[in-house]
Amino acid sequence: MTRIGVLGIQGAYLKHEHVLKELGIQSVIVKYAAQLDKLDGLIIPGGESTVISRQLGFRLSWEDLYSFSKEKGVFGTCAGLILLGNGGSDPRVRQLGVLDAAIERNAYGSQIESFSEDVALSFDSKPFHAVFIRAPKILSWGKNVQVLATLKNRPVMIRQDKLLGAAFHPELTDDVRIHEYFIQMCEQ
Repeated sequence: MTRIGVLGIQGAYLKHEHVLKELGIQSVIVKYAAQLDKLDGLIIPGGESTVISRQLGFRLSWEDLYSFSKEKGVFGTCAGLILLGNGGSDPRVRQLGVLDAAIERNAYGSQIESFSEDVALSFDSKPFHAVFIRAPKILSWGKNVQVLATLKNRPVMIRQDKLLGAAFHPELTDDVRIHEYFIQMCEQ
């Protein structure tokens, strides 16, 4: 059976766990490095990327996440996307740099400028109603990165091999298609 972990340092990790359980997937809230050994994939939730960066190293290190992301599927939403990417300008955030994309935190604006909007998905004809909260922007991406969702002709969800990143929060909707897509990635 596929086992997906959700990084439980900060952010809406319980929402992701709820979606996984709804889909019949065995899920684990990850707070310790040893938990990674038994997983097929990991979700790094949204939240505050600077807080997540500071918390790494206590029971779970940056190196643990880096090593895992080189071998298994990882889905980063919002702050998780920031951590997977590179090229951010905030020195308080230590990015993993495993996703060949420059990600800028809070680039869509502050908390009060948060919004929701339909985005086009490349793998489904029906739009996805996405929730953007202090969302990061994908500024640039490498040739091995696929754009899977766009908003106003800008990428908001990308994939590179077993890495998936979204600038929005799919866990805050009742639509499970993006989580299903990630599970399929981990099972391949």
